[in-house]
This record gives sequence, structure tokens and C-alpha cells, in this order.
Amino acid sequence: MARPKICRKVALNPTITVFKPRGVPACELDIVTLEMDELEAVRLADLKGLYHANAAEQMHISRTTFGRVLEGAHKKIANALLHGKALVFNMKTDKSKSREEPRPLKPSLPD
Repeated sequence: MARPKICRKVALNPTITVFKPRGVPACELDIVTLEMDELEAVRLADLKGLYHANAAEQMHISRTTFGRVLEGAHKKIANALLHGKALVFNMKTDKSKSREEPRPLKPSLPD
């Protein structure tokens, strides 16, 4: 049985949820989905320039977990940009399916 996912603090609420190549109808594009915690990791590391340890502390996760989340986000972004795919931000904070589970992400107020 897998370990339960630790709640991650996300201080972000973007109004834009999709990026796609210009001039290509959305129905013709493959989709790459970026999860909310991946987008937050990119914001903290790449936009704010925080070290992984500091960014991980802000998200309430370990530094190694932060590194894995950021690496996955970078791969997804590169895939979308280099292969002309739509990049969709999954803004749902609850990944549970049909049964009640704790919410894995906690949106918070921006700094």
C-alpha cells in the first residue's frame, strides 16, 4: 500500500488555465496536464528564484520531494513547448475519486 500523500501548501491562484500553440485548433492538440503543486514548484524555483530547501519549506514538503515535483513539471513544460501540445493547469485541489480522502493540496493566500 502506498504512503498517503502529504498536504502541500500552494500559494497560487492563476486566472489562466490553458496555454496552446497559436493557430492550431484545440481539438487537434494533444494535452499535457500540469498539476497545481507542479505549477507552484515552478513559481517558487524559477520565478521567485528560491533554493529548493526554502521552496520545499514553503510547500511543507521535503527538499527531495520538491526536486522530484519540479523535475516532473520541467519535463511536462518542455514536452508541451517542443512538441506543440496544449499545456493545461489542473486547478482541482482534491484528487480523490469516489471515496472520501484528505485533500492533498491546500490553497493559501499569496505572500
